[in-house]
Amino acid sequence: MAKVGGRALGRPFGWLWAAYAVSAYGTGFGFGAFPLLAIVVLHAGSGEVSALSAAGLAVGALAAVPLGPWVDSRRKRPVMVAADVVRFAAMTSIPVAYALGRLGFVQLLLVSVVAATAKIAFRSASGAYLKSLVGPEQLLVANSRFESTTWSATVLGPPLGGAAVGLFGPVTTVTADAVSYLLSALGVCAIRRDEPRPLPRTAPTAPRPRARLAELLDGWHHLLTHPRLRPLFLNTVLLSALLLATEPLLAVLMLGELRFRPWQYGLAFALPCAGGLLGARLSQRLVARYGPHRVMVVSGALRACWPLWLVFVRPGAAGIALVVAVQFGLVASIGVFNPVLATYRLEQTPTDRVARTLSAWTVSTNLATAALTALWGLLAAATSPRLAIGAAGLLILTTPLLLPHHPANHPSPHPA
Repeated sequence: MAKVGGRALGRPFGWLWAAYAVSAYGTGFGFGAFPLLAIVVLHAGSGEVSALSAAGLAVGALAAVPLGPWVDSRRKRPVMVAADVVRFAAMTSIPVAYALGRLGFVQLLLVSVVAATAKIAFRSASGAYLKSLVGPEQLLVANSRFESTTWSATVLGPPLGGAAVGLFGPVTTVTADAVSYLLSALGVCAIRRDEPRPLPRTAPTAPRPRARLAELLDGWHHLLTHPRLRPLFLNTVLLSALLLATEPLLAVLMLGELRFRPWQYGLAFALPCAGGLLGARLSQRLVARYGPHRVMVVSGALRACWPLWLVFVRPGAAGIALVVAVQFGLVASIGVFNPVLATYRLEQTPTDRVARTLSAWTVSTNLATAALTALWGLLAAATSPRLAIGAAGLLILTTPLLLPHHPANHPSPHPA
């Protein structure tokens, strides 16, 4: 049985956690694989790398808009298995095309779209499924365990992936990532707890097209009308989009202009993830002592203090040390914030609306990330990657203004 803090979360959660872990380690091993392939194999510039990231996220997010209501109306475990199998098939096509000498920019773009769509489906289903596997008092424990697993995978994955690329070629990490999705699907299949079919929602009285639109937008309606989730939603979407928009630019800066090797690039982002692991471990204790609101506001504000320093990265050991220090502070803050947010979001969302709410959250993040990634790619092409990274860092400093600064003095308006 999976135990955290002396409490058993049960064998079904143990299998879900195992599936999550193998997928997380595969993702960590494949960190930066698409930008690396675009830069090293296809000789793409900053504009093309940003376009690859932006288009994949945007098209994938738009394709995933109907998934929230669709997932809510179905059993979650088969949806998770199907999403993993789709990602396995899509990712496997890349090493096959590379071996045949047919890998191109369009294929990377198509695979990124399919992977992004399947990822949204999996996240939407798994969030709702988790709520059915563990009790309300165990949600923070479970989410902290997931967060710890994410950061431990990111500590080990990128340097091992960078070394594997140097030894075995640029598609090695993509192959490993593909296999991790297959293993994740097998782990989810091993969960034997019966899952009842979701009850049908009350038939709407509005005309069918309008009712269908209302169903598609129901997740956003819940997020934007909830007085506590709305500011957290807006803050997190903007900050995440700005952080992710600079990721391909930082790859171009470090791997291109500054001539860091792939293993150095991976190491610079792997070592700081010990901070994320530490933050996730501390989140339960901090919530027990200070309460979830104060922990979310303080850790949420601390996330914004670090990215601007990346504008000062230079070649050599000093540059790697700066990236490590900045990323450590950033991911430690994120490691505290994320499990508390994930738990609060599930607590404040009715069970029959969890999938569409999580889908709306992820779609919004992906669309915002796509738009800002494209915009920042143009900014980097017109100026330089370094200046674009600095502009994002300045905007990130304003994101704490969106956090809810007053704790709720009333119970949840949407009991599960």
